[in-house]
Amino acid sequence: METIFQKNRKFPVILFLVLLIASATGCKQATNKKTEDPMNSKVKELLSKMTLDEKLSLIHASSSFTSGGVSRLGIPELVMSDGPHGVRHEHGRGWFALEDADDRATYLPVGICLASTWNKNLGYEYGVVLGNEAKERGKNIILGPGVNIIRSPLNGRNFEYLSEDPFHAAAMAVGYIKGVQEQGVASCVKHYAANNQETDRHNIDVIISKRALHEIYFPAFKAAVQEANVWSVMGAYNKVNGQYTTHHEYLNNVVLKGDWGFDGVVISDWGSVKDTREALLNGTDIEMGTELLKSFSNPDYDDFYLAKHAKKMIEDGDIDESVVDEKVKRVLRLMFRTTALGNHAPGKRNVPEHQQLALKVAQEGIVLLKNDGLLPFDKKEIKTLAIIGHNAKRKFAERGGSSQVKPLYEITPFEGIQKLVGDHVEIIFAEGYEPYYDESLFRSYTSEVASQSRDNKKSTDLAKTANAKLLQEAIEIAKSADAVIFVGGWIHGHDGMPWGEGTYDAEARDKLNLKLLFGQEKLIQEINKVNKNTAVVLWGGSNVEMNNWLPETRAYLHAWYPGMEGGTALAQILFGEVNPSGKLPMTFANSHLDYPSHSVGEFPGKNTVNYTEDIYVGYRYFDSKNIEVVFPFGFGLSYTTFGFSDLKLTKKDNKVIVQCTVTNTGKRTGAEVAQVYVHQIQSSVDRPVKELKGFEKVTLNPGESAKVNIELDESAFSFYHPEKLKWVLEPGLFEISTGSASNNLPLKGTIEW
Repeated sequence: METIFQKNRKFPVILFLVLLIASATGCKQATNKKTEDPMNSKVKELLSKMTLDEKLSLIHASSSFTSGGVSRLGIPELVMSDGPHGVRHEHGRGWFALEDADDRATYLPVGICLASTWNKNLGYEYGVVLGNEAKERGKNIILGPGVNIIRSPLNGRNFEYLSEDPFHAAAMAVGYIKGVQEQGVASCVKHYAANNQETDRHNIDVIISKRALHEIYFPAFKAAVQEANVWSVMGAYNKVNGQYTTHHEYLNNVVLKGDWGFDGVVISDWGSVKDTREALLNGTDIEMGTELLKSFSNPDYDDFYLAKHAKKMIEDGDIDESVVDEKVKRVLRLMFRTTALGNHAPGKRNVPEHQQLALKVAQEGIVLLKNDGLLPFDKKEIKTLAIIGHNAKRKFAERGGSSQVKPLYEITPFEGIQKLVGDHVEIIFAEGYEPYYDESLFRSYTSEVASQSRDNKKSTDLAKTANAKLLQEAIEIAKSADAVIFVGGWIHGHDGMPWGEGTYDAEARDKLNLKLLFGQEKLIQEINKVNKNTAVVLWGGSNVEMNNWLPETRAYLHAWYPGMEGGTALAQILFGEVNPSGKLPMTFANSHLDYPSHSVGEFPGKNTVNYTEDIYVGYRYFDSKNIEVVFPFGFGLSYTTFGFSDLKLTKKDNKVIVQCTVTNTGKRTGAEVAQVYVHQIQSSVDRPVKELKGFEKVTLNPGESAKVNIELDESAFSFYHPEKLKWVLEPGLFEISTGSASNNLPLKGTIEW
């Protein structure tokens, strides 16, 4: 019988070559094993020399902002600092700020202001500044960015976050993280996950579908891991579907470290670990702060869940020591990546280029929402300018909770305008309203905040109450002025009061509604009656109720908290030296009751909060249900105009290239954001009528055009299947829309996948 070798005499030669290649490959693989990553070799070497006590010292706090080291082996403590928009004031080893420390820093515009720029390059530059300043201050980890989705406008911490849209939040966070980590400082993306309220944050149980988690609340964290290679992630305080997030089996083990391949460190929020066994087994790598701490003045750092309590479980044989080894490997790897054990150039702080970046972000982040031709002001045509409003002279950097920064300086709106107009314009000022702390009001409703009564009489009284003397003074100067700039809105807190009490945009509490406080609404109405040349500027991390004053207001800008150069940027926009280009990263409806978190779901809930609105957050809800809002997601005006044309859709290599032309049709140089939304026309599951899947910001001279190309990969067309519990790309026809806001998409086309 003729064998295969006789049929094909070339076979032995081929076989020889195959064996030769296999042998070479095997040698190469063997060589690779011998030439293991030096970092991993160092990690294993250090781990092999450590006692159990030394290992445990690395996985829990050793002071307020450090986790432990091992001096015997030359392993330092890890040094952390709060961000996310500046390096927090110095604590030393204690729990309270040092009074005379050299800790002044660049106070950048807050996260929501950065997101309003829709400029991904600025996100990276922002991170570079933070990383440099953290490094100069001796920090190894900066606790930011905050990427929690803006589910409700009442969340007191929205100002730190980025967007109501997961794609937008992810895109802005990736650059930030890369910028920080290129300086040798770890970014710590937070708070993982579904931490969308401050009310009862230590206990609330978020009841949510896996589809909503994967489509809305996970994407920014996933991008941080898979696109930015973030080195650390902070767990949240709340529970998700019955288990605390910081030691959550599904969130940490299955998704974060499993599906996404995260090889960094999971750090607890301060006091968010609640159980030793779960923390050991469910992915917590470092415990910072603890509810077990009995004294701030004389803390026992061995009395942490991941200290003596973990040691006992290991010594009793309940938990294998290898569980701790895995955590220590991650911590050591992070140390070698960062300034802790790595070699990195020195940082820099409070330098002119950092201040210029703060100015640039404010210039692009302040959003012009209404303008009937009043703006920009011309200082040559104004003889007397009235500046009215407490926020015109208020400073915000050292307020708001853990994100407070001690700035080198902070330019207020009054100072910025005064410097810009110089001697050309006479400025007259009136405070107009007075923020105050009424203990009887606030203490009487702190106990009922969990119910968040929709008709809370006390907060309504606070909103309506105005100082009659200040109101009258403001009206009188408004009458005598050629133009008025009113500067009001939200504040972080009250003078002399703890930040966690009686505050509005701050950690640890939420707003009760969107009513303007301290009689501001009445004040704006009265000013509009006596002076038609009034521009309203509001500070704050969210919108306010607008229907009672906006119709009679000719111009309205939302400035967020725009950092140390915010007053400079605002003045430049008001007087036309800078053309505004900010776009809203959240929908501005008139009342909190309009938002799906309140009208369909729950907020803030009691013990549990049901995310019944599921994936329908923000514009996904408003546009799908055809509900009108005051200002839509992605909206923002300019002093010039833009046109969109020539949409072209091309499918190539499992990607769709969206091309369009953007033209500056006005008379000023300006910037526009081309936004791309996707909708599956027919689907086996319910899907929103549009979802943001791409954007690009372009700056154009008058009459200039630019072709914008945005690539959409498979993820732009996929959904997380609620029954199959995996991402699915369902074949069909997709509509792709392009324009300048979620409600202004003039270009539409379809493509089949």
